[in-house]
Parts: sequence; C-alpha cells; structure tokens
Amino acid sequence: MKKGNKTTFGKVIAWIHLWPSLVSALILIFVCLTGTIIVYCDEIIDLVNKDVLYVKEIKDSKIPIDRILANFKEEFPERKNPGYMILYKDPSRSIKFNSFDKDKGLRFVYMDPYTGKVLKDDGTIHFFYVMAHLHSSLLWHGVGDWIVAIATIIFLLELITGLVLWWPNKWTKTTRNQSFKVKWNAKFKRLNYDLHNVLGFYAFAICMVLTVTGLIISFKPLAQLTVGSFGGATDHSWEKQLPQFQPENEAVELNSAVRRYFQKIPNAEAAQVSTFRMDSSGYYAINFAKRIGLKSAEDSQPVFIDKYTGKDASVDNSALLHEKIENTYWALHMGTWMGWLGKLITFTGGLIATSLPITGFYIWWGRRKKTRPASVNKTPQKTLKIA
Repeated sequence: MKKGNKTTFGKVIAWIHLWPSLVSALILIFVCLTGTIIVYCDEIIDLVNKDVLYVKEIKDSKIPIDRILANFKEEFPERKNPGYMILYKDPSRSIKFNSFDKDKGLRFVYMDPYTGKVLKDDGTIHFFYVMAHLHSSLLWHGVGDWIVAIATIIFLLELITGLVLWWPNKWTKTTRNQSFKVKWNAKFKRLNYDLHNVLGFYAFAICMVLTVTGLIISFKPLAQLTVGSFGGATDHSWEKQLPQFQPENEAVELNSAVRRYFQKIPNAEAAQVSTFRMDSSGYYAINFAKRIGLKSAEDSQPVFIDKYTGKDASVDNSALLHEKIENTYWALHMGTWMGWLGKLITFTGGLIATSLPITGFYIWWGRRKKTRPASVNKTPQKTLKIA
C-alpha cells in the first residue's frame, strides 16, 4: 500500500485491498498452504514407491490387460473397479492402478505387467486426497466449497487492487528500487513491507493463474463457459456416438493398441486408461501424455479406441477439445504445464501467496499503532496536605 494517495479512487482501492483480506486472511492462508503442499504430490508418491516403479525382470511379452485386471480383483475382492491405470512406454515400468478402499481410502496399486503380480498397495496418495479436499472445501462439502470460493474471489480482488497500489505515481530510480528490490538489511517493518509489496508483484502472474483456474474448477458453469468459449463440448452427449458394449464380441488386446499409439505419438511416455467401466463399455478411453499427474497431464492427447476393432472411434472434435481444455486448466492449476520448471514456479508462487495475508496483516498492524502526541499544556496535579 502506498502512502499519500488521498483521491477517492485511491481510498476505495485501499479499502478493498485491506478489509476483505483481513476478514478472509486465515482461510486464504490455509487454502494457499494446502494447495502448495499438493504441487509436488507426484514426485513424493514416486519417491515413496521408488522400489516398485520398475520391474526386476523384463520378459519377451506382457500378459493381457484383462488378466491383469482379473488378478487385481482376486487380490482386492472388496474393492470396485480401479478408476484408471497408467501404462508406460518404458518396458521396465510397472503398471499403476488408482483404487479406493472403504477402510484405507485412496490407494495406488503397482503391478508387474509381465507376471500380473501385485508389487505394492500404497496409501500415500490418500494424504494428498485429503489435502486436496481441505484445499477445495475445508472437508466441509457444500458450505465449505462456498467459503473457499468466496475467499478465492476476495484473493482475486486483492491481487488486482494490490497491483494498482504497487504502481508508482512516477517512475524514478528511487521508486524502481522500492518496487522491484527487497531491502534485506532493513529493519523488520521495512523488510516485511518489501516482502509484501515486491514479492507480491513478482508472483502476481502465477497467483492470477492459480486463482482464475481455481475458480474455473470450483464453478461448473464457469468451467462450461471456458470450455465452450474455445469450441469444446459443454456436456457429455457426445458419448452416445461412441461404440456400445458388445458382450458377444471379443475385444482387441489393449497392450498392442497402446503400443501402436505410442509409436504414433512420439512425445508420449505414459497412457492413462479409464478402467472404471471397462467391463461394460465398447471403447477404450485413453489419455496419452509426456507425464501423467494426479489431476492433469503434460502434453496430453486424448484418444478413444473402438474396443472390438482397435481403430480410432468416431468422436466429434468438440469432445476432444473438451478433454484438452479441461486438462489445460487443471495442468495450470497443478503446475504440470512445463515439467519441473512449471512445478517450481507454481510451488514458489504458492509460498508467496501463503505469505501475502501474513505480511499484509503486519503492515496494517504496524500502521494502526500510532503514538499519541504529548499534551502541550499539562495541568499540574495539586498535592493534598494532611494536617
């Protein structure tokens, strides 16, 4: 906040920047912090499971996917079909299943594609699942969703008004130094001001991206508007065009189909296959990408394959655009849009966003504690004498 701006516009901007943020500060800190923790979820999960990411022996051929799924169901009969599985171009990689257990929560199950054996049933993902719901709804679905959404809108207003207040009236050497440099050797009050003012400016762009994409994810009408604006389908009526389930016909082997598409899409290193309805649908829904994250993929390309011919299923282009656009705003929100650099920028932006309500509060607190001026004319106190 800049001093000396006494115009009506300046007062309104300062008021909007200050008071709504003070009211929502604790919620904003919590939402930003939990979101920041999630950024490196994929790397942490891989680190915890590094012993089962790769198989010990690469054989001549992989066993059919339907046998892999049958082995999964035998191993975990109490669980429903896994939500999806991830296959890799690298022949040494294991298969990863997304699964849910009523008692243990969300799990990742790793299986050997050559033997069909379960290598590990890991629950690290459940921590991030809980963290994601804390981030989006405070684990209070309904009311919590609205609380987080309102706090996010407030944060969007704070970013815009903060940029207005940051902008100097005149660009001079002094104002440039104050606007772009942190005075690290200054006293706490000045240092705190710089951390709010300068770091807030540098993180403005990524904070805007995270805030806007968060609102798109939170509000379905806004998501539909975003998808529709870029030509994507706004509903799922297009799914009726896809091949229907034919129990009397034999499905093509999925491994060979995936391998063929890996050759057609050279940048793809992983394939996320929807498995929740695999035993009742007439097509394979697969997302090929350079990297697959929990909620998004890098350089993704959705593909729908006829389950009985192995060829591309006829799908309207708007449906493919829907998948790509949805993945794009998820990738921007999760930080998976530019590999390790995108993650680093998102993580750093999240940390700064978490700090802004804190540093802003200390700026306000320091300015409200004004020393009272000493009285010029003090009336001397009379001394009472006791006889």
